[in-house]
Amino acid sequence: MTFPSFPKHPFIMSRSKTLLLSVLLLSALVATFTLPSHAQKASSPFSGQAAYSLTRQLLEVAPKRFNGSPGHAKAEEFLKQHFAPEAAKGNFIADTFTATTPAGLQTMTNYIVKYPGKKDGIIVLASHYETNYPLRDIEFYGANDGAATSALLIEIGTILRTHPPEGYSIWLVFDDGEEAVKSWGPSDSLYGTRHLAAKWANDGTLGKIKALLVADMIADKDLNIDYVGNSTPWLLDLLKVAAKNTGHSTSIYKYREEEEDDHLPFARRGVPVLDVIDAHYGPITDAAPDGYHHTDQDTLDKISAHSLQISGDLFLEMVRLINQRP
Repeated sequence: MTFPSFPKHPFIMSRSKTLLLSVLLLSALVATFTLPSHAQKASSPFSGQAAYSLTRQLLEVAPKRFNGSPGHAKAEEFLKQHFAPEAAKGNFIADTFTATTPAGLQTMTNYIVKYPGKKDGIIVLASHYETNYPLRDIEFYGANDGAATSALLIEIGTILRTHPPEGYSIWLVFDDGEEAVKSWGPSDSLYGTRHLAAKWANDGTLGKIKALLVADMIADKDLNIDYVGNSTPWLLDLLKVAAKNTGHSTSIYKYREEEEDDHLPFARRGVPVLDVIDAHYGPITDAAPDGYHHTDQDTLDKISAHSLQISGDLFLEMVRLINQRP
């Protein structure tokens, strides 16, 4: 900052110059010592509009993505195309396994995308990408339930590609077989994450995970992320901080409940987990007791770029806050 020249004898300065000097000095002090407040929402590197466009593209390519369908294979190809740069570095992993289901043996594949960091440890961000197998005969597209959260992770990957993690490594997990094949139960659900949690327990990966965050149904136009009681308490507290820091406090914790979701296989093995989900999706009626969830109404017009922006902001802020923990 350049200051105007003043007389050598400050005591004989004019009143106007004394006032000008005071103003300039005050401005310099403010500029020097005032840091941006996280409570004031800064420009986010995450683009909700880009995530929304990716959701639309995935739905166009693979509207139905139930296991064994042509759409499922197209969804896998969609992921492979978007992560070709990571695959070229050996950081895009296909974890294929055979699951025993009520419909017989089924081949499923989790995809793991790795972004190496500078600290020893891993933050995992996960979402399932397939659609509900029992609903394969209706027009169930899963815009919010699988497509939008897959798009959210892809957009986060785009950011990490050009801005690699400075803290812990970040792994994106696109897990398969979250949905039940016949009816939800302990042995008929969460196939992909049950397999992956067991695999990582055996190879030592599990002990390196600092936190695992699951994204599920968080593009709802009327977004309000639940307080999921079977998540890890300190991560639930941290999400509240993240919401405050990003200006999204009104978009979380209207409802409190427990959820059976992809976080559970890891929680049971001692991994700190957070299920980031808005389970209250659409109006509740006698005909639709779960709103739009698992109906043909789970379509692109029920979600929004704005809600994806909120969710993306929260995930990136959670990563920042987790990295700050001792």
